[in-house]
Order: sequence, then C-alpha cells, then structure tokens
Amino acid sequence: MTLEFLDPTHESGAAAFAPAKRLATLKGATLGIVSNGKKGTKPFFDAFERELKQRYGVAKVVRTTKSNYSAPAEAGIMTEAERWQALVSGIGD
Repeated sequence: MTLEFLDPTHESGAAAFAPAKRLATLKGATLGIVSNGKKGTKPFFDAFERELKQRYGVAKVVRTTKSNYSAPAEAGIMTEAERWQALVSGIGD
C-alpha cells in the first residue's frame, strides 16, 4: 500500500487584503444580509433586521440568500453588495 501526502496550500500567494473602513454609524445606512439559506437563518435575521432599524437607525436592509450554502456567494450578490454600506453574512443550522 502506498500513501500519498497532499499539500493543502494554494500554489500562489493570497492577494493583498485590507479590511473595509469601519462606519462611524449605521444610521441611514443600507445594510445587506447574506444568508446561507438554512432554515435557522430566517427567524434570526427577522429579529436582527428589526433591531438594526429600531436601535441603530439603519435605513434599509437588503436580504439575499446564496444558492448553495457551502459555496462562496455568487458574482451577482458580490456586485449588489458594492451598493451597501455594510454587510452581514450568517449561517443557520
């Protein structure tokens, strides 16, 4: 029996990454919520959306769901996210 060891690292380095600048306030902001689509996300995000609007003055919440819970968000979601001032990505199990 032969054992083969695989190297899980990617052959090229990661692209430079800088985190987004933090918002001073959420008041008046448009915030996106990207869900993985599992059933546990809906009731949580319903309550979370109410809290964002009532407590933090978020003007608009855009909710979207990935088509595959285990894959990265689709290009269309990423394009739409460019119009939001903040984004929350969540899972539910």
